[in-house]
Amino acid sequence: MVAFDLPTLTKQNRKAASKFRKFLLNDGYQMMQFSVYVRSCVTASRQKTHLRRVKAHMPPEGSVRAIYVTRAQWQRSFIIHGNPAIERPPEKIPEQTLLW
Repeated sequence: MVAFDLPTLTKQNRKAASKFRKFLLNDGYQMMQFSVYVRSCVTASRQKTHLRRVKAHMPPEGSVRAIYVTRAQWQRSFIIHGNPAIERPPEKIPEQTLLW
């Protein structure tokens, strides 16, 4: 999971933030919320690879946090919508893409 807080006060900031979001989508992440993206990484090696890619594409300003969530933790999460609160199950975990 990658969560970020990027500045958007200037046109240059907005362009950098948009470029970073597009990179995440092109790298196989799915948008969970506007500044929270998720991607399945089934091995520690894949985690390191994607963390390295995130670091390489990070904008010069702002904060990015990468968080590892296990399949069990993801499945125990829940989503609450609206008031009165309506609980919904989490989205299905993104599947790992295999290229042969």
